[in-house]
Amino acid sequence: MANTSSRTLRLLSLLQTHRHWSGLELADRLGVSERTLRRDIERLRELGYPVGAARGTDGGYQLAPGAVLPPLLLDDEEAVALAVGVGDAAQSGIAGMEEASLRALTKVVRVLPPRLRARVDALRAMTLSAVVSGPVVPTGVLTAVAQACRDEERLRFDYTARGSALTEREVESHRVVVLGGRWYLVAYDLGRHDWRSFRLDRLTEPTATGTRFRPRLLPAEDAVAFVQAASGPPAPYTVEVLVHAPSSRVRRVIGRWGTIEPLDQDSCRLTMTSTSLDWPTQALGNVGSEFEVLGPPEFAAHVQEWGARFLRATRAPARPSSP
Repeated sequence: MANTSSRTLRLLSLLQTHRHWSGLELADRLGVSERTLRRDIERLRELGYPVGAARGTDGGYQLAPGAVLPPLLLDDEEAVALAVGVGDAAQSGIAGMEEASLRALTKVVRVLPPRLRARVDALRAMTLSAVVSGPVVPTGVLTAVAQACRDEERLRFDYTARGSALTEREVESHRVVVLGGRWYLVAYDLGRHDWRSFRLDRLTEPTATGTRFRPRLLPAEDAVAFVQAASGPPAPYTVEVLVHAPSSRVRRVIGRWGTIEPLDQDSCRLTMTSTSLDWPTQALGNVGSEFEVLGPPEFAAHVQEWGARFLRATRAPARPSSP
């Protein structure tokens, strides 16, 4: 039988990797009696770990949220994965992650043994991460959704599908998927009686209902395959712009790739349809005139992002000229 200290650490590790354990299950995992298990649970409580207990047929133990974050127990592989993952979190498209990720990375790397630190350094040096340019997801939304998936708990939230009004949904959360720079929740929609994928940047006020559910069989190989099938080919954008230039000049540049409606001698309305917002942005740059975005909102945000990027480039320090 393992000594008391190592058994207590093993117990803590089990409690940190599972939401709920029955007493019989935990005792069996540790190879001790339920009476010994109760003593070990009490020892963890004395150390400051808030271990909750419930009686009855569904009773058992679980590590409850505390006033402060207790130390985590990680094996070698978990520690390396955590350090590498936290290092990339600043580019994850999750709002508010950058500063917190740097603080967390500093703490994790500081306590890694030299052999693990070398593995982390090698992995990060040989790995390239693409900068995420997709919509930003609030940390609270991602956390609430991920916890609902983990706990197999029904989730209620407000959702705005593209081109639709705000609706309230209640779902059985299955998995969170990152695909093409966007975050999705794959879930069974209880109101539509079917599986759906929800973009997290269009999801607000996620609230756990407290109702548990038995997982259903997903009608796909996995959650990623489901999102890919549900997304299908991207829907085209219809871009409308008021261009402060004569229609003849705009027509020479745009040609047959847009519809041009003259408004007066010095302005016209330009309409372009494209599955990518990059092409209309570049085309308007080629026109070389002032313009106003009439729609859609995604295009206005895209133009702002391009403008900010170009503005940052002009602020770069000039390189010293060669003698």
